[in-house]
Amino acid sequence: MRLAKYLAHAGVASRRAAEVIIAEGRVTVGGEVMTDPARDVGDEDTITVYGRPLGAHAETRVVYALNKPAGVVSTAKDTHGRRTVVDLVKAPGRLYPVGRLDADTTGLILLTDDGALAHKLTHPSFEVPKVYRAKVRHPPVRQAALRSLREGVKLEDGTTSPARVRQIGPAELELTIHEGRKRQVRRMCEAVGHRVESLERVAFGSLRLGDLPRGQHRQLSPAEVQRLRAD
Repeated sequence: MRLAKYLAHAGVASRRAAEVIIAEGRVTVGGEVMTDPARDVGDEDTITVYGRPLGAHAETRVVYALNKPAGVVSTAKDTHGRRTVVDLVKAPGRLYPVGRLDADTTGLILLTDDGALAHKLTHPSFEVPKVYRAKVRHPPVRQAALRSLREGVKLEDGTTSPARVRQIGPAELELTIHEGRKRQVRRMCEAVGHRVESLERVAFGSLRLGDLPRGQHRQLSPAEVQRLRAD
């Protein structure tokens, strides 16, 4: 069986995501880094993904959803002693946040020990959507501003990809983006004349925040994890 298909069947990632992981040199076969997704492999081969044996990878995989409060940073450790998202999820093993939310931004963030899944969810090539609710200053948000957000906003690091934008109220927007630039939603809104007062992420791929209380977390079910792999 081809290596990418083998990893997909083992539950590491979708076939497309597995091809990217392989091409980046994250997979070894028999101790040798393998960058060819079409390489034939079988159960007799010793395969590692992100340095872990394939069997161990499947056994230890966990994913948590956290409703991040404001003031908590989205890193595993913080040199300034601030509280981190990892501090809020008391779980065995070593967890890492999947992407980041600004310290002032609240809402859905994922934590996992599964490097392959984290890569798939954050790599720009997979265009996994993220949905935010923004309360902005200087309402109402007029059609010209909404049109600019939907078509792409020119920022100092380049023009953004088109966003899906829904106006919830005179001062509240729901924006769906698939890029992951630093403070992107805040900068987009400011560029069209509406500085963000509060920002919450309410969905990541197929997963929605729902009624998870602020500061609380829950472990995702196997079905939820599988849907994220298919995003």
